[in-house]
Amino acid sequence: MTGIGAVPDHTAVRVALWRARHLEVDAAPPVLDDSLALRLVDPEPDWRDRPDMDPDTTRGARAGMVARARVVDDLVDEAFAAGVTQDVVLGAGLDTYALRHPDLGPDRRVFEVDQPGTSAWKQRRIAELALPTPTGLRFVPADFEGDWWGSLLAAGLDAGRPAVVSSTGVSMYLTDEANTATLAALARLAPGSTVAMTFQPPSELLTHAERRFRDLSAAGAAAAGTPFRSFYAPDEIVARARSVGFREARVLTAAEVNARYFDDRPDGLRVTGAEEFLLATTQ
Repeated sequence: MTGIGAVPDHTAVRVALWRARHLEVDAAPPVLDDSLALRLVDPEPDWRDRPDMDPDTTRGARAGMVARARVVDDLVDEAFAAGVTQDVVLGAGLDTYALRHPDLGPDRRVFEVDQPGTSAWKQRRIAELALPTPTGLRFVPADFEGDWWGSLLAAGLDAGRPAVVSSTGVSMYLTDEANTATLAALARLAPGSTVAMTFQPPSELLTHAERRFRDLSAAGAAAAGTPFRSFYAPDEIVARARSVGFREARVLTAAEVNARYFDDRPDGLRVTGAEEFLLATTQ
């Protein structure tokens, strides 16, 4: 990666590279066309030789990452089309939605919330590449175990107006208390707001292959100092969302995601049940 000081979170880099790899090794049409991911990361020339970029052994993970982004893309597009003007990305990492939509008008705001180091690196990288950005893009450096809500309000979020909120690949790194507090804060958003949050089911609900991949991922995360902390059964996360004030909550299952985006693909790419989405709406 380009030498511009602090580096982003390693997980954010890997996720962005999987999105880029999807365009290179999977069949057309892509589930997600994120050609900016590779430019943003600017990895070393031999990045494709990394074990975690192997086309075959990482098929499931690659499918999961592009599916994550595509689900959120469609959700945000639908919300904006319906008149919602605020998009909040919790754990934004190297997400490129705002960069792929630089023509969003000033009445539409995108709040990217993430750790200060990753947020600063991303801003410097965008400036270095001279990438156009929407006028309503706001970077919100914050710690999810701290007062991220106060930082979001200070950045201009209007809690009295509907918003669409996404949190992908975050919940497993947080404590149960932090996840519950996050949902409780979001449940206070104005009626008509939607939250999409990924979660990982406990190991006993996974297939043998899914458990094996989970164990490898968890070991790598722990070695990097970011251990997995929280897992939720689908009915448990739905009950949690309802208990803190959401009007409606349901799980968007892996089967539904496959039916939307992966059925009839010539390469057989599919997501697994190792990660699913909670979809919740406010009162």
